[in-house]
Amino acid sequence: MEPFDDVYFMKKALQQAEVAFEKGEVPVGAIIVFKNKIIAKAYNLTETLNDVTAHAEMQAYTSASDFLGGKYLKECTLYVTLEPCQMCAGASYWAQIGKIVYGASEPKLGFSVLKTKLHPKTEVISGVLENECGELLKKFFSEKRDL
Repeated sequence: MEPFDDVYFMKKALQQAEVAFEKGEVPVGAIIVFKNKIIAKAYNLTETLNDVTAHAEMQAYTSASDFLGGKYLKECTLYVTLEPCQMCAGASYWAQIGKIVYGASEPKLGFSVLKTKLHPKTEVISGVLENECGELLKKFFSEKRDL
């Protein structure tokens, strides 16, 4: 197994989701990789920032663009623990992200079910560490319901 494969990087995104979980945020984590190097790490900050647009992916796009000094992420891969929503998928179109790898599917609000258009050159891989990503989300919402 290659040390820097999709599973390796999804585990890094899952670590970000765990930080979000600990902070009471919906546990979605994202990282962006450029040439096998993590250039952005992020997690949901919607509660912390009181901002509905502060999804993990949006934070990661901004951080990666800042790191690279440009707005296009053509040679980058987004690893995110939950299938991107319409907003985050739309932003990926404008950033021209090269590849999106996600863990758990989002059957109600995910970009695939809503038929959100991605950039034509964006490659998508789904289901990487799907169970681990999904379990963290289930645990979060289960605990919220019990309060």
